[in-house]
Amino acid sequence: MDRPDYFKIGYIAKSHGLKGEVTMVMDQECPDLEGLASVFIEVRGQVVPHFIQSVSVKADRAFLKLEDVNSVEAANALKGCSLLLPKKERPALPRGEFYNDEVVGFLVSDSKSGDLGHIMEVFESGPNRHLVIDHQGKEVLIPVHGPFIKTISKAKKKITVELPEGFLEL
Repeated sequence: MDRPDYFKIGYIAKSHGLKGEVTMVMDQECPDLEGLASVFIEVRGQVVPHFIQSVSVKADRAFLKLEDVNSVEAANALKGCSLLLPKKERPALPRGEFYNDEVVGFLVSDSKSGDLGHIMEVFESGPNRHLVIDHQGKEVLIPVHGPFIKTISKAKKKITVELPEGFLEL
């Protein structure tokens, strides 16, 4: 399902307790849940709002009690569903930083080699993020952290990088 107005903050892993609570696995981009009144849950392709009654956060997991989810069966029915928030509620990031979904489609250009290709996705592996681009039919991963990214222009939808000699041949 295409959800251009929403961004994913995590997913429901399982039920928790006997009164309809759920265990949520939070994505890295998940904001502070304790300040939220509601979330949206993608259920069978539909985005459904749910009010939050209580939240308890432990590391990368949160235990949520949602209004109208009052049994283990109701909580289990939400297992695997994505939790979303409207993009308009996403906090602005400092200059030079970006959310993963907002750079998909941006052109990546090397200061020496010129245009390399467009970002297909941002791949996360532990604490590392990589831009995944299609360069001449070959998938190339460019680390986000480190000396490679020189400029990001959200207005031009372009990221300029400076790759070491031979990087594209790896």
